[in-house]
Formats: sequence, structure tokens, C-alpha cells
Amino acid sequence: MVDRTVLAHQLFTVLSRHHLACLAEELAGPWQAGVEGRRHEARGGARRRAAGAGARQQLVFVDRLVATLIHLPHSVLALLFDVDRSTITRAVGEIRGLLAERGCTVPDRPGLRLRTLTDVFAHAQAEGVELRLDATEIQVRRPVAGRGGRRAFVSGKKKQNTMKATVIADSQGRTLWTDALRPGRMHDATAARNEGIAVCFQHFPDVKVLLDDGYLGLRRDHPGQAITPPRKPNKIALPQVHAAREEARHNHSSKRITVEHALAYHKRWKQLTRWTHRRAALPATYRAIAGLVSDRTANT
Repeated sequence: MVDRTVLAHQLFTVLSRHHLACLAEELAGPWQAGVEGRRHEARGGARRRAAGAGARQQLVFVDRLVATLIHLPHSVLALLFDVDRSTITRAVGEIRGLLAERGCTVPDRPGLRLRTLTDVFAHAQAEGVELRLDATEIQVRRPVAGRGGRRAFVSGKKKQNTMKATVIADSQGRTLWTDALRPGRMHDATAARNEGIAVCFQHFPDVKVLLDDGYLGLRRDHPGQAITPPRKPNKIALPQVHAAREEARHNHSSKRITVEHALAYHKRWKQLTRWTHRRAALPATYRAIAGLVSDRTANT
């Protein structure tokens, strides 16, 4: 048996005991359904023996959840749980996907979660929420030489191989949504458009989104909804015009800074400072972390 003292000490620095219990209760059903579905497919039909017959789970569901949240190197976790490393890797992959599909918590609306960009815009229009949108980049491993699409991950801003996440937060810095991540070479505005933000602006005309100067194209296409800082006036403009512009930019930055705080909450998780695993696993990991962060900040 594994001594859970060390695991609990590390885990409870991020999650409370109550939060862990709620997560286990919420995810146990989908996990069991997924297990039974895979078994049904492997058998090619219904169960032939009574429930409980056959091999026992080496790693029970709660232990799988704890292992995923701590996310120590799989070989270390395998030693702690006294199982093979591949068992830990398989368990992390299962639970990570479930956490990613949970979406983000709706502030002051227990039981409701935002999973798509349309959900966020619908919530913002119904509750009169002014949104903040920004993107962040996570450094990833460089693709193998000679592989197609290798340049797509090279960020023009960071001069590194990265993947880009687009995040929406509210005025309190609470995470409401994050996308499926894009290669780092893609422009911020293009990533937002690919997620369908133009359609959301059309269907929810009362929603306003605060953006930075990287989204000037969205402001041009959706005036009054996509709000960016005012542009620099002509050099021959009066001094009071320049002063008014600086004050407007400062006010805009003061309102938009909350999305930067949301991104900072995400980057507190060590996995997102520099991703050293397979790039294909990063999107689910980021969305899982965003959902957990939203749980913590929903009622603040």
C-alpha cells in the first residue's frame, strides 16, 4: 500500500479536501461509463459474468485522480503506488481528458459550467458581463527535423517553439473559457477567429470584449463590441488630445489587466511554464488546469 501522506501534502497545496471530494464525485460516473464502454467494445457484446467478476482495478478511481492532479513523473508515481509506469501513464491520460471536458465554473451559479465560446457569450449577454480576452504562449519541444509543419510552432514573438492558448476572463480575473490551443506561429486574432468569435459577435450583439493592440482586426470588423486601446493621434494633434489618449489607454489597461491575472494563475502550475511532454497532450492539460483554476476563483 502507498503511504498517502506525501501525496496529500503536495496535493492539498493546490486543492482543498472538499474540492478533491467534489471532483471525485463528479468524475467517477463518466470514468466508470468510459471503462464499461471500452470493455463492451472489447467483448463485442454485453457482459457475460456478474458485475465484480474478473480482474480487479490495480489503481482505484480516487488514486487515479490524485495521481493526475499531482502529476509527478510517472516512474515516481509508479513506485509510490506500487504499479507499473504504464499503468500511471494510462490513468493520467484517462483522467486528464475528463478534467478537460468539464469546462469552467460559472461564477455564483453552482452546477453550471461553460464549455464553448458560445456558452461564454450567452452567459455574458444574460448577466451583463464585460469580457476580457488575451492569449498566452507555452514553450514546447521542437518537432523532429524534416517533419511537415515544423515552422508552424515557431513563435515570431518569443523566437521559440510554442503553442498558443486563448483565454477569456471576467472583471474579477476569473477564468471563463480557454480554447483548444494553436501552434505558436498563428496570430492572436486568427486564433480567436478560428474559434468562431465572429459568429458569437453576430449572435450576441450586446457583449463587449476588451482586447489589446494585437486584436485591431477584430475591432475593425466588430466596432463597439471588440474594444482595443485608442490609436495614437497625429503628431500635429493638440497636447490635450495626446493627454486624453494616454488617459484612455491607462483606463483600458486597468480594466483589461484582470485577464493577465487569470493567465498568471494558470502559469503557477509548473507544467505550463515549459511543456516537456508530447505536444498533443498539452491542449487537454491546459484546459484541465483552467477548469481547476476556475473552481478556485469562482466565488472570490
